[in-house]
Amino acid sequence: MQHRFFVGLLSLFLYTSLQAQKPKTPSSSKIYESVQKLNFLGSVLYLAAHPDDENTRLISYMANQVKARTAYLSLTRGDGGQNLIGPEIRELLGVIRTQELLAARRVDGGEQIFTRANDFGYSKHPDETLDIWNKNEVLSDVVLAIRTFRPDIIINRFDHRTPGTTHGHHTTSAMLGVEAFDLANDKNAYPDQLKKNKIWQPQRIFFNTNWWFYGSQENFDKADKSNMTTLDIGVYYPLKGLSNNEVAAMASSQHLCQGFGRLSQRGSQKEYVELLKGKPLENKENIFSGINTTWSRIAGGKAIGDILYKVENNFDFKNPSNHLNDLLKAYKLLQNIKDNHWKTQKSKELLSIIEMCVGLYIEASAETNWATQNETIQLDIEVLNRSNQDIRLESINNTEGLNISKQINLKENTKYTFKEKLTVKSNQKPTTPYWLDEKGTLGMYKANKNLIGLPETPRILNIHFNLLINKTPITITKPVVQRFSKPDKGELYRPFEIIPEVSAKITEKVIILENNKQRDVTLVLKAGRDNLEGYAEICYPNNWKVFPAKQKVSIKNKGEEQVLVFTIVPPTTQSEGYITPIVTIGENKHSKELIKIEYDHIPMQTVLLPSETKIVRLDIKKRGENIAYIQGAGDVVPESLQQIGYNVRILKPEEINAETLSIFDAVVVGIRAYNTIEDLKFKQQQLFNFVAEGGNMIVQYNTNHRLKIDQLAPYKLKLSRDRVTDENAEVRFLNPQHELLNFPNKITQNDFKGWTQERGLYFPNEWGKEFTPILSMHDKNESAKNGSLLVAKHGKGYYIYTGLSFFREFPAGVSGAYRLFANMLSIGKDKIKTEATLKN
Repeated sequence: MQHRFFVGLLSLFLYTSLQAQKPKTPSSSKIYESVQKLNFLGSVLYLAAHPDDENTRLISYMANQVKARTAYLSLTRGDGGQNLIGPEIRELLGVIRTQELLAARRVDGGEQIFTRANDFGYSKHPDETLDIWNKNEVLSDVVLAIRTFRPDIIINRFDHRTPGTTHGHHTTSAMLGVEAFDLANDKNAYPDQLKKNKIWQPQRIFFNTNWWFYGSQENFDKADKSNMTTLDIGVYYPLKGLSNNEVAAMASSQHLCQGFGRLSQRGSQKEYVELLKGKPLENKENIFSGINTTWSRIAGGKAIGDILYKVENNFDFKNPSNHLNDLLKAYKLLQNIKDNHWKTQKSKELLSIIEMCVGLYIEASAETNWATQNETIQLDIEVLNRSNQDIRLESINNTEGLNISKQINLKENTKYTFKEKLTVKSNQKPTTPYWLDEKGTLGMYKANKNLIGLPETPRILNIHFNLLINKTPITITKPVVQRFSKPDKGELYRPFEIIPEVSAKITEKVIILENNKQRDVTLVLKAGRDNLEGYAEICYPNNWKVFPAKQKVSIKNKGEEQVLVFTIVPPTTQSEGYITPIVTIGENKHSKELIKIEYDHIPMQTVLLPSETKIVRLDIKKRGENIAYIQGAGDVVPESLQQIGYNVRILKPEEINAETLSIFDAVVVGIRAYNTIEDLKFKQQQLFNFVAEGGNMIVQYNTNHRLKIDQLAPYKLKLSRDRVTDENAEVRFLNPQHELLNFPNKITQNDFKGWTQERGLYFPNEWGKEFTPILSMHDKNESAKNGSLLVAKHGKGYYIYTGLSFFREFPAGVSGAYRLFANMLSIGKDKIKTEATLKN
């Protein structure tokens, strides 16, 4: 019975250690810090909207200086932002940012929680945000996080009292935090949650303020700070050999897809929190003042504290295992505590410390990193006791049917290895981020109610190691991983995933057909198991045709791919829709694509998404053929231009010279290129000369922060933070007769229908008389923004600056965006050809 209790206890918290990272081999100082945190019974919940909103300095300070259990509740996973390290956007970007947050928490010592809110993009006001999010559901998730985590203190990153002054998601996060502060203790609020949780009242809620919220340092210096607490978060940690700011910088630098790598800082630094509601502070220098954070706060806890404070005060750094008997004694007492929250949390912490103190190394490594239903895999199991303590391995089991009685006395520093087989259940669901299991809405993800809040899908394949440690039964649970090596990287770990027996991917996510000629499409099937037999077909819109109707599927080996080619025939007029593969294997039908996300700074991620491709029969004309593309922060614009018949070459900064540029009709500069590529400042004049000689230059959006150049355009051009977030905002034509709106494609209001996420961002708000503004648009209750598309004649060619979000519209197959961009590339081309003909 005891064994089953320990197994259940640990399984509740496996989500905090799901990463397939190399097993930790903690130093004595790390063990000591864990004991310090074990003896602090207080918690902090930091609350904001996006992955990059968290204040890692304050999270690290609370976790490492105060020793509080600290979590960051991010309402969204950052799906609506940009990606500086790869092509993933939307759902896949959210997966990356989730993992980057978890990587940050592994550095700063915090934990990570989410709601179901979908980051739909920039929002200017909480009213707009809550029109798109389901307020009741997001508020429910915040209340659930409070009831589950049970923080004594909540810290809002943003000010709930200033709607409309910053990102609508930001202010909304603060408003929901203030509202949930009271609702969490209301038994009539979300009563279904109380089947598994109890009501909870945090003691205080703060606003993490600073000079930015006051407009300037001068204004902040003058502000009334009587209700603020000042914290010096620049403290130095001798046990780490690092200052808090250095730890925070390393944590923040995990956000690589947002370009957050930064220099570390040292020295004293102030952080301010303003008390919004709750129990007044008895000591303004301690936000926990008046809150009991000792073991005596729980019934029966004093006896446990008497043991564990003694361990902390007399910690043996040379041989932490000398504390084992006291730790086991405290652990046994802890099992008699009636408060299940504290019993569960502190048992998890204490078991981890026991494992660290005796130097236990336990690992279950599979021969592969994925398997499918009914598949049997080989496990390499390693168990090692690196102490002189009495440890006996009794058995190894799991819920998949593994049940092995070992009964081995683990001798000091003697490695025991076993090879075992494990069969995946026939009804085992594939591994994928749980919030992507079902299609959600623009504002909300759907999720199993038992998983809401978790950063990841809990791992299914876990191995339970049942031990007797100094005759005390202890169960330690480890997820199955894959351990392997690469000559150029050394030892590596991957999470173990369950995959479907077959996955299907059409190689192109958007297929643009500029005429009614038929087009081949490639379907790639990947086998998740051996000896796959069946057939594949393509579903398509009524006015299109696809042949053949079916093709045979036959793949002999797991991991192999079969490539099938289908032919699609478009209608004669403009039309769009979706094609979807269906693969039938026996009685099972499959239509999902298996996507692998692999970067060095996060564990490999496996994502299953519906496999579909947008097909567009586009009524489009164009001039010019050869396009040079200078990549910036990453987008799929080059591939999109190739779809409509352009020859596109990626041009590196060092390749930019007059001779190379002379073969191109136009140069397109990728998003944020002038924010990310230092060397472009040395090439700008050559690009301007290219325009003067008759080329076209199209520069896509950049931010006005951290521009690498002084002169963005050949004429005066100043970027702003102006943006239009409503993708359906009315678009007015300022110059209806301008060539950009008429040649070679007649642009109409229909071309601005179906846009996704936004119209555009970071529009210029000042420009020279040489520029002609083409479009005007604005969000609700705002002034007109006329800088989304600017064109200037420069010599024989044209310079165009645009903040329109072509990088979002092209992957979505928005036909009007393609037609307008073709006009931008084509401008002046007929005139140049006419002049050349007359000269000859």
